[in-house]
Amino acid sequence: MERKPMIDRQNISSGSPREPILGYSRAVKVGNLVFVAGTTSGGVGDTAAEQTREIFRRIEKALSEAGGSLKDVVRTRIFLTDIGDFDAVGAVHGELFGQILPVTSTIGTTALASPELLVEIEVDAVLTVAA
Repeated sequence: MERKPMIDRQNISSGSPREPILGYSRAVKVGNLVFVAGTTSGGVGDTAAEQTREIFRRIEKALSEAGGSLKDVVRTRIFLTDIGDFDAVGAVHGELFGQILPVTSTIGTTALASPELLVEIEVDAVLTVAA
């Protein structure tokens, strides 16, 4: 017997050719929750700060497709290949989330999917109903 989901699910694609090969979506919306997968800059930007700006542009696009915005973000996770980039990436995060104040974690890692990638970010969001 086929199980039916209790809550509608929406998969949001980035259009990456890797998604069907690896079996993932950029984001998944379930009810009023949105989970945006580890997002990189795709090589756009030479510095961690530049890559972070591009990553949040991509995340914002996925959230918009789900009916949300950065204002709905409740958690961010930042992965850095050089923890020395913490302040530069944190400054970009602060520009975007200084009024929103999601919980956040920053994790140092030895490598990401490609050597030119310095930063990977994922977010969780709770969509709210406008008053």
